[in-house]
Amino acid sequence: MQEGLADGVVTAMSSAREAEVVAQDLARQLIHPHLGFVLFFCSAEYDLDALGDALEQYFGGINVIGCTTAGEITPLGYGRGCVSAVGFDHRSFSIASALIDEMERFSLLDAQQLVERLVNDCRGNSLAPIKGHSFALTLLDGLSSREEVVLAALSAAFGSIPHFGGSAGDDNHLTHTHVYYGGRFHAGAAVVVLVNTWLEFEVFSTHHILPRAEKLVVTRADSATRRVYELNAEPAALEYAQQIGVAVEDLDLRLFAAHPLAVRINEQYYVRSVQRVNDDLSLTFYCAVENGIVLTAMTPGPLLPNLQAQFERLESRLGPPLLTIGCDCFLRRLEVEADGSVERTAEFLRRQRVIGFNTYGEQFNGMHINQTFTGVVIGRPGGSVCR
Repeated sequence: MQEGLADGVVTAMSSAREAEVVAQDLARQLIHPHLGFVLFFCSAEYDLDALGDALEQYFGGINVIGCTTAGEITPLGYGRGCVSAVGFDHRSFSIASALIDEMERFSLLDAQQLVERLVNDCRGNSLAPIKGHSFALTLLDGLSSREEVVLAALSAAFGSIPHFGGSAGDDNHLTHTHVYYGGRFHAGAAVVVLVNTWLEFEVFSTHHILPRAEKLVVTRADSATRRVYELNAEPAALEYAQQIGVAVEDLDLRLFAAHPLAVRINEQYYVRSVQRVNDDLSLTFYCAVENGIVLTAMTPGPLLPNLQAQFERLESRLGPPLLTIGCDCFLRRLEVEADGSVERTAEFLRRQRVIGFNTYGEQFNGMHINQTFTGVVIGRPGGSVCR
């Protein structure tokens, strides 16, 4: 019997390079008579057409969804150039999924109809009441610039159902990201998953970013393209570089990770991470940025202690985790790789039974955010401490 099968989930990974070998590896580790759903995260370096065909061949008849990543979180911790996956037992999980193939045209009516279909599909298994026993996962094209619109519609349609997710990556190339649904990979699309279970769970989001005193006002921006042309009435890249004390030509992903900006909403700070510097000295962001908003300069606090404190709170309510599905911003991974704490962080994620990926943005109850660890912890059967 595969490890974890008795509890309702089985995890797997493959570091093979050939698509068919990957599918064989995952099938050998995951398939059992009660397998009902597979969720996977894969490097964008694979031949995606071949991988899609191979997964369809070896998992035909089983609902399989996934996305490309900026790094994988596997049963062994952090991974690169591999595939991480988890299989769900239909006796413990009723799971339905749907594809949004045109994010730019997705409306509130579309969201309402989609959520209604997902709810009806989950109810068909009569596993647990939908209310209080369900959460949703969204996997979005990470370069679509449409996350906010799609999430706003889905949030309204889901109502009280908690939801989270991540934006697909492409190993930090920032060129092509994909989601997987129906036997093939899709660009410019999103996958929505509704999970109904009798097990205890909690959807959460945490970050370690702390505010500083400096403020930057967005004085000219194009919110549709997430491009900021001016900060404090100066060319955006020049003003940002001056604020953090570097030359504009030295700006790169690691500096963006070390010097994030954030918008303050109701006493909470939500990070707006810089994606790149453009030739005209504008800045492109991973999240929407509007004219007139005030951005607060932020600085990273201790990442691992923040993560440990979050999981201690979760374990106090749920007991030891059966599974954590984690959406971890790729800038956080760059940070721990740079400061030498990557092995300790990876080991902690392994102990928390995290399966997930490094994202180009995270989603939490309708909000699109950056530089967070966002996900769901599912407790073991009978493991709940506080009900």
